[in-house]
Amino acid sequence: MGLRFSVLASGSTGNSMVVDCGETKVLVDAGLSAKKIEQLLSERGIAGSELEAVFVTHEHADHIKGLGAIARKFDLPVYANEKTWEALDKQIGDIAGHNRKVMETGGTVEFASLRVESYGISHDAAEPVGYCFYHEKRKLGLATDLGYMSSKVKDQLMDCDAIVLETNHDVEMLRMGHYPWSIKRRILGDLGHLSNESAAEALADLIDGKLKRVYMAHLSRDHNLMDLARLTLNNVLEERGISLQERKIALHDTYFDRATDWDDLDSD
Repeated sequence: MGLRFSVLASGSTGNSMVVDCGETKVLVDAGLSAKKIEQLLSERGIAGSELEAVFVTHEHADHIKGLGAIARKFDLPVYANEKTWEALDKQIGDIAGHNRKVMETGGTVEFASLRVESYGISHDAAEPVGYCFYHEKRKLGLATDLGYMSSKVKDQLMDCDAIVLETNHDVEMLRMGHYPWSIKRRILGDLGHLSNESAAEALADLIDGKLKRVYMAHLSRDHNLMDLARLTLNNVLEERGISLQERKIALHDTYFDRATDWDDLDSD
């Protein structure tokens, strides 16, 4: 088995992803109930007891709702930076001291043949991060919940075989939507979420010979549509002279209510 992953859920109602390289299985975020996460893992043939750890991107509820419960049930180490731990403490209940793992932003953790590296992102949380996962020659990048993609973030995401990339909203749908202007301004700001257009522009700088899969993630249920996100990415990239079809790069959906199929990065 190579490096494979499944996005268990993605969106404002809850986020979680499982990464598996055979001997090591880790969870990224636990923004659903522990029961739901167990169910989704089971549908992918994994028991909670097989997990090695949970990695936390930031402390917002849609990323940590079930974190405390699942960590306690399976005695799982939880990795987060110091500021995120400070923000988590009041939300997730007691975590055993031996499972409170401080992973500073930019740090690396290794399990057998899986290496996990964090990097800083721009979002309205204590100290939010994205992650990259390495196994043999394969690399998976996770980049959601960021208001904009800086050159440093792009550097982190270069040479990925697959990227789980935020395509949160269509700007015009958001502007015309029912949210108060204060929330709209937050979402549109540098500490908010990536729009379809911003994701496409960032993706244009990330396409190289290795990238083969892009998962459109964290879509707003009120201010986006999967088909619209897909159309926008293709249109913006074509304006830049980039054809995903010619580059043989596949766009994949993610879902708020079900998991994606396993994607093994060693498969064609």
